[in-house]
Amino acid sequence: MINKIKEFMSNQVEETSTKKDKKKKETEEIQNLHQEIESLKTELEESKDKYLRLFAEFDNFKKRSVKERFELMKTAAQETITSLLPILDDFDRAKKSAETGAENFSEGVQLVYHKLFSTMEHKGLRAMDSTGKDFDPEYHEAITDIPAPSDEMKGKVIDTVEKGYTLNDKIIRYAKVVVAK
Repeated sequence: MINKIKEFMSNQVEETSTKKDKKKKETEEIQNLHQEIESLKTELEESKDKYLRLFAEFDNFKKRSVKERFELMKTAAQETITSLLPILDDFDRAKKSAETGAENFSEGVQLVYHKLFSTMEHKGLRAMDSTGKDFDPEYHEAITDIPAPSDEMKGKVIDTVEKGYTLNDKIIRYAKVVVAK
């Protein structure tokens, strides 16, 4: 009987130690799983951050490309229009000459002038009105200055020698003017 009790006790001790070992292993496995979950969460957060940054960078690139393309389209004709400005100047001189009576400005030539000017206006060309306005070096190029006829005319544009033009609100030629000092 004592042997049976010893055997029983021995079995009980073995079972308890086995249960403790199992619990210890289970606890270690749970801790390992928790650590793995935390590392995966950290990795996921890093991936999300990289994705959001990449997406924002790509979105900015698309916006910048659209803006650059739009600007290019707006000023694509700038070189062509700039090369046509001397022709408009010649038309203006011929028109002034006809107004003084020095020569004729036929109706056909007048129609061609208006058609050319209106087409260029439709493309965004605007003539600057300078005479009588304050001199502004951002819009005007002073060719010379003359004494002012009155005190109120000091610093103002007396005469416009060559018109200035803007294309879609961008200056493509500065007005050449005479300024009162």
